[in-house]
Amino acid sequence: MSVTEFRIQEWIGDPPEPFAAPEYYRGVLWRRVLAYCIDLLALGFILVMVAIALGALTVLSIGFLSPLWVIYGLTPLAYHTLLIGGQRSATLGMRLFRIEVRSWTGERPNYIQALVQTVLFYLTTAATLWLILLVAPFNRRKRTVHDLVAGTLVIRRFPLAEVMTPD
Repeated sequence: MSVTEFRIQEWIGDPPEPFAAPEYYRGVLWRRVLAYCIDLLALGFILVMVAIALGALTVLSIGFLSPLWVIYGLTPLAYHTLLIGGQRSATLGMRLFRIEVRSWTGERPNYIQALVQTVLFYLTTAATLWLILLVAPFNRRKRTVHDLVAGTLVIRRFPLAEVMTPD
């Protein structure tokens, strides 16, 4: 037996059940947590750069460009939305831990779906002090509330599957 990688194909109808295709879901929860930690580091770096640029613009314009600081607040929203809705459907942390977001039908999420998921993530986690994320361990596909409402799920990007190969 040898181990080979295969790409996840879009599915028709409901996503594969965890008992039928466990490779899609195995280890997703811990990968999501660690991926978010990486995303926090990346976002921290981006926010420092944005703050420096906005600070310089504010000083150089004698305060006239200070309304641009709204960009600072929108940066985390843009980070998650643009990366999840993009070609790889994963943030930098998700890419590192080989997971991705898919719509319920198996397609990559579009930017609207990524925006909905991101807004719901920030709203639900802030309102419940992150307790809402405790829903994930108790459902079959390890989906969080923002995944359920947005119609998305997180799966392994290139799950490993054992296949028989002739010697």
